[in-house]
Amino acid sequence: MGSLALFLGLLIFSFVVTSIAIVPFIDLLYHLKFQRAKQVTRDIFGKLTPIFDKFHRQKAGVPVGGGMLVILVVSLLFITFLPLMSRMGIDVTSVYTDHQTEKNILFFTFLSFGFLGLYDDIKKFFGFEKDRFFGLKASFKFFLQIVLAVIIASMLHFQLGISILNIPFIGTFELGLGFIPFATFVIVSFANAVNITDGLDGLASGVLMISLFGLWFLSASILDVPLALFLSLWIGSLVSFLYFNVFPARLFLGDVGALAFGATLGVVGLLLGKVVALGIIGFIFVFEVSSSLIQILGRKFWKKKIFPAAPFHLTLQQHGWEEPKIVQRVWLMQIMLTLFGVWLAVI
Repeated sequence: MGSLALFLGLLIFSFVVTSIAIVPFIDLLYHLKFQRAKQVTRDIFGKLTPIFDKFHRQKAGVPVGGGMLVILVVSLLFITFLPLMSRMGIDVTSVYTDHQTEKNILFFTFLSFGFLGLYDDIKKFFGFEKDRFFGLKASFKFFLQIVLAVIIASMLHFQLGISILNIPFIGTFELGLGFIPFATFVIVSFANAVNITDGLDGLASGVLMISLFGLWFLSASILDVPLALFLSLWIGSLVSFLYFNVFPARLFLGDVGALAFGATLGVVGLLLGKVVALGIIGFIFVFEVSSSLIQILGRKFWKKKIFPAAPFHLTLQQHGWEEPKIVQRVWLMQIMLTLFGVWLAVI
């Protein structure tokens, strides 16, 4: 009970710190003109996306980059409280003998994908698309994601010794070196899935918050203190962000937050050894990115759209569903998916 009280207290503390900083941070973003611009968007084939523009036109001018604040708050509090807990005589237990490496992996994922997302935001909002240095192609940015994910997957395998895949009701499989491409796929997939889902006010951040509560329960139940601490701080800060991200949003995550949070979500599932449960807990993200992939394949191979619009939340808007209605119903679905995923992980 002592550890649970501590984690809950730190969650609340992270919420308070972020709440104090977030309004000045929003003002700073306005001052830097780090805002969603009025522009005509195009898909990966270079074609116009009128449905997307129709439903996002009113979001122009809203500051983007809220993920930066969450990353800063969580990182600073994590490096402050983890060593402080040891000095206070609290037993920093972990499922891994080297919890320092576990901490390094979380940090590297959080920060490296955050910097890559920040590059994307800077490029889009300051008009660097055609710059020789800043104007990297989407294919090269995807390649950078793979490189980062391979580094993280290698750290998980070689430094922490993770090499198995547990499938409930079926058994445990030894992947060996095959764990590296598998983990790379999980990390890159979730990074892009959260980024694609982040299209409606409160959608991605709300789904992520509920998901993290489930993973936080799993980490606390196995007494992985570094991971439980990290998730406590992350949830607290994210709740504060979500207050300003619900409809009508005053602040967006930006790629800096979406890529960092998605990749880290994948890493947390890998660290817990609960990838199947993660697939259920993160099913909304998986479904959203899958709908976009299906749409791309349909356009490429069959020269037609499979959905009226993708990702799928745009199809719901096209059918007349109001934005808050979509988000609230998805949150309800996410609560049940998280409960199911946690149940599957603990049986």
